[in-house]
Amino acid sequence: MSETVQAKVLVLGGGPGGYVCAIRCGQLGLDTVLVEADRLGGTCLIRGCIPSKAIIQRAGQFEQMAAVAANSCTGISLTAGPVLDLGALVAWKDGIVNRLNSGVAALLKKAKVRVISGWGNFSDAKTLHVDTKDGSITIQAEHVVLAAGSRPVELGFLPFGNKIISSSEALDLQELPAHLLVIGAGYIGLELGIAFRKLGSRVTIIEAQDRILPLYDRELVAPVAKWLKSHDMNVHLSAHAKGLAGEALVVETSDKKTIEIEADRILVTVGRQPNTSGWGLENMAVDLAGRFVNVDSRCATSMKNVWAIGDLVGEPMLEHKAAAQGEMVAEIIAGNRRSFEPAAIPAVCFTEPEIVSCGLSPAEAGPDAVVAQFPFVANGRALSMDAGEGFVRVVARRDNHRVVGIQAVGEHVSELSGEFSHALAMGAVLEDIAGTVHAHPTLSEALHEATLRALGHAIHI
Repeated sequence: MSETVQAKVLVLGGGPGGYVCAIRCGQLGLDTVLVEADRLGGTCLIRGCIPSKAIIQRAGQFEQMAAVAANSCTGISLTAGPVLDLGALVAWKDGIVNRLNSGVAALLKKAKVRVISGWGNFSDAKTLHVDTKDGSITIQAEHVVLAAGSRPVELGFLPFGNKIISSSEALDLQELPAHLLVIGAGYIGLELGIAFRKLGSRVTIIEAQDRILPLYDRELVAPVAKWLKSHDMNVHLSAHAKGLAGEALVVETSDKKTIEIEADRILVTVGRQPNTSGWGLENMAVDLAGRFVNVDSRCATSMKNVWAIGDLVGEPMLEHKAAAQGEMVAEIIAGNRRSFEPAAIPAVCFTEPEIVSCGLSPAEAGPDAVVAQFPFVANGRALSMDAGEGFVRVVARRDNHRVVGIQAVGEHVSELSGEFSHALAMGAVLEDIAGTVHAHPTLSEALHEATLRALGHAIHI
């Protein structure tokens, strides 16, 4: 069977950028077709953000129950420690993914978006040929939105397969590895490495740079490094994986010595790369910027009425950036004037403890900035949750007190990211946050106190 479809908007990719764009197009009355070769939801929903956070959540509960069984100093005791059934845990995780996947499909249907399942290949900038289980479909559209996402970077000397796994396979393991070796101490490697350590694996980290989480400043990373050390996670910094020798990974250490490390699984987390091949980008006359698709502030490419969003267009490769760009592009196609110029895009690292960074760091703000922080050890809510490690930090201009950055490290601080982003987006000054009544007892009080401290009159420190 062969079919030709005419559409106002064609969206390639059903991840968080693509499906949000398609839904918004439908809401705006635009005839829209979305093409997805895999499952709706993309990397974040199917094999990234959502499933990893589900595993991280349960790993934390497992660790807490084990701690209570070993020490009942809080007045609660267990007669035995928890027992892990990793297969059942993964099945529970899959249930959450399936429910959200079905929800995305329902939302697209509600917005009257036609979803075509199959692999697409562009013959020119506005014509896509899709191989589906029922035959070939040719789609011709006035506007094309490229939202093909990204994939894990594979090391040439350690191709994925057998014991060498990416984050996707790590989230589907049916048996807990006795020893997990993680190559890369960025946020993906540490999030998963910490989760598996909590579940009972022995974990070793190999990182080529001289510190973990190199995208964050040392002060934010210090509590995470402390946790790794206290939980006997072996971290090799300034070290380089060289390949396999039998079943062992050959590693060149910081002192140029070579060691061999045996592990049940080797998790490679050395970054992600945009999906720019395999679907005919080379036939679209679209300019590239290095390995990314080149776009302007409206996410327009060099080809008229061809747009690109999300991981395809550069860092940061984050779900919320892709979704915001997708919504914006839909509104531009509908005739609205928009541009993607956010005051800041928050980044969250779900390590132990969590890290949030929004806006400029103290180093980026320069010597004329006012910097103040408030420790969670002085926050009543944090202490009541046994979460006194970490702090909230505020960075502001000295001359007009405009807040240009807010960071935090501590348990559950990811939930503060919205307030951080909102303050920067609204152009808040220190006095704005200081004059906002924050509920007690909450972790958000630490932001209030950090702001007061920046103004020279903190109350609780």
